[in-house]
Amino acid sequence: MIVYDGLKTDFLSSCERDSIAMEIEENILTKLGKHTPKAEFRSWENSLNYMYKVMNDPEIPADAGVAIEYNIPQTSKRVDFMISGYGQCDEPGMVIVELKQWDALTKVEGTDALVETYVGGGVHRVVHPSYQAWSYAQLIRDYNNEVQDRCIRLAPCVCMHNYIRHKEDPLDAEQYREYLEDAPAYTKGQLEQLRDFIKKSIRKGDRKEILYLVDHGKIRPSKSLQNTIGSMLKGNREFIMIDEQKVAYEEILRLSLQCQKDLKKRTIIVKGGPGTGKTVIAVNLLAELTQRDQMVQYVSKNSAPRQVYLKKLKGQIKKSSVDNMFKGSGTYTEAGCNIAHTLLCDEAHRLNAKSGMFRNLGENQIKEIIHAAYCSVFFIDESQRVTMDDIGSVEEIEKWAEEEGSELYYLELQSQFRCNGSDGYLAWLDDVLDIRETANYDLEGVDYDIRICDTPGEMRDLVIERNQIGNRSRVLAGYCWEWLKKEQNNTNYHDIRIDDFEMSWNLGSGEPYAVSETSINEVGCIHTSQGLEFDYVGVIIGDDIRYENGHVITDFTRRAKTDQSLKGIKKLYKEAPDEANRRADEIIKNTYRTLLTRGMRGCYIYCTDPGMSAYLKKRLERIKHEAEND
Repeated sequence: MIVYDGLKTDFLSSCERDSIAMEIEENILTKLGKHTPKAEFRSWENSLNYMYKVMNDPEIPADAGVAIEYNIPQTSKRVDFMISGYGQCDEPGMVIVELKQWDALTKVEGTDALVETYVGGGVHRVVHPSYQAWSYAQLIRDYNNEVQDRCIRLAPCVCMHNYIRHKEDPLDAEQYREYLEDAPAYTKGQLEQLRDFIKKSIRKGDRKEILYLVDHGKIRPSKSLQNTIGSMLKGNREFIMIDEQKVAYEEILRLSLQCQKDLKKRTIIVKGGPGTGKTVIAVNLLAELTQRDQMVQYVSKNSAPRQVYLKKLKGQIKKSSVDNMFKGSGTYTEAGCNIAHTLLCDEAHRLNAKSGMFRNLGENQIKEIIHAAYCSVFFIDESQRVTMDDIGSVEEIEKWAEEEGSELYYLELQSQFRCNGSDGYLAWLDDVLDIRETANYDLEGVDYDIRICDTPGEMRDLVIERNQIGNRSRVLAGYCWEWLKKEQNNTNYHDIRIDDFEMSWNLGSGEPYAVSETSINEVGCIHTSQGLEFDYVGVIIGDDIRYENGHVITDFTRRAKTDQSLKGIKKLYKEAPDEANRRADEIIKNTYRTLLTRGMRGCYIYCTDPGMSAYLKKRLERIKHEAEND
């Protein structure tokens, strides 16, 4: 949907009357029923007055189409400015302009698309503006049938009219070169170059005809996108399905295709513990449903699984339209009803009620996902809720599905392919951590390498040795040590110190912790490892869980102050101490259960509490003793 459209002459006239921002504000209220924040209104005034100067060129056709704030269908993304028309040989074209008021940025080492700049009241990591412009153009190419069938040429670029470019500017760093080539960035003093870029694509006016075609185009994944994700998946051993994974995949596929035919809403809840293959199923469905002409996206709250599985799909490919298929769970706060055919929500237990940096957007992520898709699939393990904000539960999904009028279906994955396929190890962990009493007291017959180390150095050495094969082993820890933002890129600063043992939390290089070659020298936490798997893990159990008087006890006061997982627990403790202790106990034990199940072949444990270490050793020694006597 286009908020504002007109000819070039209309746009220039509105700017001359100082009414362009007010016209957009009025259209947003009329079409979307939303009021415009003052900051956004001011940004229109500033940026569009600059575009007035750019467009005030007689060689840009007077009857070229101009669109402002184009909402890309099936997304919450809005293109700032578009110009439509025909090229020199009468080929249809559209220039996409991403407007930025930034005046400074810094590059983020180790990434190909991230920068840091002042936005939203502070300095944050965001995508490079050229990447953003390119991704919007690619999204339109990949899903708009009019663009595909009529071969409409899309030319993305960036206008940063406040940004003073310097020699060897971070904006132009080598890591961003590929995106700058596809979507050049024009800065302060480059008005003529931006005009020239526009005039390469727009030589003749179209009287908004191309804008109309694009705005009313049907949603259909392009053949190139279908072929791309299909080829990425083909032969990729990371995503081979076995046994009941294939059964669940076929059932979800059947239900999703039925939604595509009868346009009825269906919600599928897929329960499964660690290592049951939930993500493998989701990624296979992402590829297959895309090839069945569906608009389908992989959704997760945490960015770590998205980054890692996207990288595993892409391999060495730096830039791909597949990037647009991996979304955060807060994407759908303003999404319309049934904008997508299928949404595949992985790690659904991690969903939150509110979205956004300050948890102040939207109503409920579960509701928004169900609302936004004909078919919504939630892969969930309720025992992996690890923060106060986690609301993902079967009951919560059922509640919102009923409110949205969506039929409910249930699947369960039980065969465990992590921890060398041992369901017994998971049950043993539950018993050891006092999560629940189980009959699986011992690990007899389980081919799983579990050791309790006397020092953290011993644990680290074992993990480093295992990591030499395949770069698939990592050190993890409970969140009991401060994680200082100002030191997140300092390799010489060691957050975690235990006697003479020192290591840093995983650095903010931008490279996913699970696949980075240097991550073996860093410590990951629950947020960078949940939803992922390794061959071997070393786990540091901190002072937030101890063994005293014959019981495993938790202590939320020993968590680091920088940990947001238990945000609000102190306030709750003052109001309802028993409830606070219950919730903290659940979160802390779920956290360690999750960390201790990341290794497929082995887990090496070090405990800061001597009592906990002795208790775990006793459990293992008793197991070995009983096995030897048998």
